[in-house]
Amino acid sequence: MKHELNLNNSLMDKMGIPKQLAWGYLGIMIFMMGDGVEQGWLSPYLIGRGMTMEQSANMFIVYGITIAISSWFSGVLTEGFGPKKTMLMGLLLYILGTVGFVGFALPDLDYGLMLITYAIRGFGYPLFAYSFLVWVTYRSPGKKLGAAVGWFWFVFTGGLNVFGAYYSSWAIQHLGYLDTLWSSIFWVLIGAFFALILVRDKFQAVAGENKLSKSEELLKGIVIMREEPKVLLGGIVRIINTTAQFAFPVFMPIYMASHGFSTTEWLQIWGTIFIANIAFNLMFGFVGDRFGWRNTVMWFGGVGCALSTLLFFYSPVIFEGSFWMVMFCGVLWGAFLAGYVPLSALIPSLVNKDKGAAMAVLNFGAGLAVFVGPAIVGLFIGSLGNEGVVWILAGLYVVSAILTRFITLPDNAKILHTEPNLEVTLTA
Repeated sequence: MKHELNLNNSLMDKMGIPKQLAWGYLGIMIFMMGDGVEQGWLSPYLIGRGMTMEQSANMFIVYGITIAISSWFSGVLTEGFGPKKTMLMGLLLYILGTVGFVGFALPDLDYGLMLITYAIRGFGYPLFAYSFLVWVTYRSPGKKLGAAVGWFWFVFTGGLNVFGAYYSSWAIQHLGYLDTLWSSIFWVLIGAFFALILVRDKFQAVAGENKLSKSEELLKGIVIMREEPKVLLGGIVRIINTTAQFAFPVFMPIYMASHGFSTTEWLQIWGTIFIANIAFNLMFGFVGDRFGWRNTVMWFGGVGCALSTLLFFYSPVIFEGSFWMVMFCGVLWGAFLAGYVPLSALIPSLVNKDKGAAMAVLNFGAGLAVFVGPAIVGLFIGSLGNEGVVWILAGLYVVSAILTRFITLPDNAKILHTEPNLEVTLTA
């Protein structure tokens, strides 16, 4: 039995997964699968029941705002309250929002209540998932941190964009729309069981000279940007990272339709992009640990995404409407999108303590991208058209590469990149 346990621990170490948090990774995947059950069909469902496009869009804008706020709080709340309490907060808010949204607002299309309850639901997954990510950054040895966060984004994206979508495509046919949404509670509870009950690791952040109040903890994300401006640059790069991911679905289906692609074909392309993306999320975690976190983000993420964004857009013309070549170009973009994975290792390594505050900035950037992408489309598509919007998105990727050039690690962090993290006291 002991030999088997040591073998499992050795395997976890080789994979780059902190063995004390292994069950948590599975919990994140299942939780995000539950959170992703409405991906791809909720907006058409609401419009089909009589809501306007503007009403549906406003609901998702409010949802995006709460995601951004919750993403900001996740890092500093984790340091102030610990990851398990913060994740439990996210679980409870998700369940509360879902019960209100599905049980009371959605049946009668009570729009005001829908805005409130869906917004509450939006607080859920960032507090749950991103708090676990902070936990990972504290628990992982510096030389394996890139792989550890790569595994996080592997399970996060796999649950949200792949398993959630495939499950809902089955569930809405066999359970119906409302019961599919109800079933999300079952999945998030299963995920919480793995992440909160089976993970026995005890968290203790780096002890500072003075014990901060909870309000001071919440302000540390702002303070850290003033003390270490490179953290702010990392937050800007993180916004750019997934801006196109949330901009493309607004206009690309219509653009693809103008080149003869059906909605089903577009969804197949989009889904395949993220199946590839989760694999490359993992790969670029390992690449970052060897090629360098900054180099990986700069060249594979920034430059790679800039070129592949343009190639993906022009592929229906270049390849004369070839479904497989357009899909290949989309997959290429999804692969380079994963080049930003080491950012989650690079930014917290800029500081010796208050890593949660640094992660708060990064998580806030992830949340802001949810509505920055659609906002760019709304502001510029009327005057510049589809082509102009794509060039803006590609240009932003170039900007992110330039900004990343200036995110250099301090000398002590470079040491931590090759030696185990000894700054944190954690007991299993």
